[in-house]
Amino acid sequence: MEEEAREESRQESSRDFHFYPMDLYDSEDRLQLFPEVSTGMRRKLVPAEMTHEPREAGEGHAQKDRQEEVEELIHLYGLEDDHEFGDAFVGDNRLEAPAYGMKRREPAREQGDWRPSGEAEAEEQGYKEWGAVSLGQGQALREAYRYTHGRASEEYECYVIPEEEDEEEAADVFCVTCKTPVRAIEKSLDEHKEHEVTPLSDALESAKDEIHRNMSKLEQQIIEMENFASHLEEVFITVEENFGRQEQNFESHYNEILETLAQKYEEKIQVLGEKKKEKLEALYKQLVSCGEKLEACKELMETIEEMCHQEKVDFLKDAVAMADRLGKFLKTKTDMEISAQPDFEDQTLDFSDVEQLMGSINTIPAPSAPVINPQAPNSATGSSVRVCWSLFSDDTVESYQLCCRPVKDSSSEKDREEFTLTVKETYCSVRNLEPNTQYEFWVIAQNRAGPSPSSEHAVYMTAPSPPSIKSQETRSCAEAALICWESGNLNPVDSYTVELTQEETLEASGVTESIVGIPTCESLLQLQPRQSYTIHVRALNVGGPSARSQPITVHTTGLYFPLIKDTCHPWLSVSEDGFTVVRSDTKSLGREPPHSKARFSRCVAIMGNLVPVRGRHYWEVEVDECLDYTVGVAFEDVPKQEDLGTNGLSWCMRHTLASSRHKYEFLHNRTTPDIRITVPPKKIGILLDYENSKLSFFNVNISQHLYTFSCQFDQFVHPCFSLEKPGHLKIRNGIPMPIHVTFY
Repeated sequence: MEEEAREESRQESSRDFHFYPMDLYDSEDRLQLFPEVSTGMRRKLVPAEMTHEPREAGEGHAQKDRQEEVEELIHLYGLEDDHEFGDAFVGDNRLEAPAYGMKRREPAREQGDWRPSGEAEAEEQGYKEWGAVSLGQGQALREAYRYTHGRASEEYECYVIPEEEDEEEAADVFCVTCKTPVRAIEKSLDEHKEHEVTPLSDALESAKDEIHRNMSKLEQQIIEMENFASHLEEVFITVEENFGRQEQNFESHYNEILETLAQKYEEKIQVLGEKKKEKLEALYKQLVSCGEKLEACKELMETIEEMCHQEKVDFLKDAVAMADRLGKFLKTKTDMEISAQPDFEDQTLDFSDVEQLMGSINTIPAPSAPVINPQAPNSATGSSVRVCWSLFSDDTVESYQLCCRPVKDSSSEKDREEFTLTVKETYCSVRNLEPNTQYEFWVIAQNRAGPSPSSEHAVYMTAPSPPSIKSQETRSCAEAALICWESGNLNPVDSYTVELTQEETLEASGVTESIVGIPTCESLLQLQPRQSYTIHVRALNVGGPSARSQPITVHTTGLYFPLIKDTCHPWLSVSEDGFTVVRSDTKSLGREPPHSKARFSRCVAIMGNLVPVRGRHYWEVEVDECLDYTVGVAFEDVPKQEDLGTNGLSWCMRHTLASSRHKYEFLHNRTTPDIRITVPPKKIGILLDYENSKLSFFNVNISQHLYTFSCQFDQFVHPCFSLEKPGHLKIRNGIPMPIHVTFY
């Protein structure tokens, strides 16, 4: 009972005691939180100051007050009979132990003391003297108090301030062996010392990639399971339909058999009744005849008996007549044989027609011709096609023969070779076919009775092959890109679909956008500037879309264009990367390409192919200051047998070196302004501004503007590059526009 009372008192004390952080309250608030303790303390401290007692007496009173406060706190928290810590604070010096309430921390001192200065100094001095005597016991009491009630403040007001735990340092590496994030400092410990670690960001990306791969596999498995479930549903429906047909067939046959048996029963019963009637009529006639003779006999007997009682004379008179009469009667022969026997002849029942009907239950008729369905949209891939058909509900079918042959213009037997598949369902996925090819299908149903007539022929088409993007012919600028591709199919397709995915950034989410219904093998795409896109192309026909083409990445950081090799002069060559134009010291020994109107013949030049978008386009050309070159723009139909700048269809900058003197000309229609360039450019920047009808040239190395043409571009122009002497030019495109260029 004492233990229960003590525990109940301890719980009540815990419920009545509230903890408050000291920093949230001023001195007056703290006094109000513990009115009993604070009032007692103030009441006991103030008189000591007012009476001006000697220091020793004040210290004695202060020590006595502290002992009373400690006892009150020990009683408040139920520590009087705590035997686990009894030796630490129960004894003669028990009241001298509460060091946890006597020694103040420095931060509390900075907050200011709510007591008078004299009292504070006297009390602090008393703390020092008393604490030196009972330091060990005070420490034991403090540990016991903290163990029993958690962390406690060392303030003598007994405010409990939770000690803030140091936040654990965030993990920055990933232990591959343990599959857990760890801190880099833990790598040197024995637990992870020999383990393989990787940066946390790399581990995160690897985990994301693994999850994405597993999600792709899961999606594929879901598709397969959905297809299998659909197949099961179709089989389920087919079973129900076949059962219904069989049930109806059995019911009709058995009803026919019952009707036949009932008819035979009626016929046999009728024949048997007629025979019964004949027998009964014969017996009845015989019975009547027998009765008549019996009556005649009885009558003669009675007559004879009467004659015997007559007189002799009368007897003799009647005897002669009676004798004649009796002689005649006896001469009449009586038929004593039964005219009809009671037994009936055994009836032979003819069940041949019934047996035929019973046999017809297991003999089903041949099915009628199936009806093949037209091709459904998106029902084919590049190598397979799904064919479906139907049949009449009354037909019983055991299997189908699906026949197929390619539709070819040629009548060769090899091209029109047929093949047959045997299936149980009313659909079939035919595989190993050629892409973007038409196939002719027809179906024959079969059962034990034989095959059905052939269905009508239907033409199905496989999906196209994936297109092939011409990466060397891709052109782009800051706002658009022109994508070209090859169909990859012998037969024409219906249309193309371009899928572009913007790479994930802080501004873009990586959503795929599709542009459908493209009739030709190129598409001009409107894009966002300073972004990167991954682009795929699909081909479509009635069978469905093709697989994705190989991707191509387009960056809209600047202008990107290829060189048109069909315009290249025979003395020039283009590097493998497509950005360096080279004129060798000697002419090529190879055979010159055939003459073409698009190829430069007089001017040793080549054209570039810009994206057909009006706006501002910028590119750069790295040149050798000792090289004779010409760079600029020209219309597509510029005369190829004339030099650049000698007509009204081209604008260019020309450099020639003669006797160590650099000559720069800005030519259009054989005219040039008088301009002196003191610093030979090694990298020339060219700005084509359709909006303002300007063409500007810059010395990129020193950010110098060289010259600007004001011209009217009524059609799109192409970059032009010419070399008058052996050397090379390197074209730099796909670069952002420099800041100094944006002012022109």
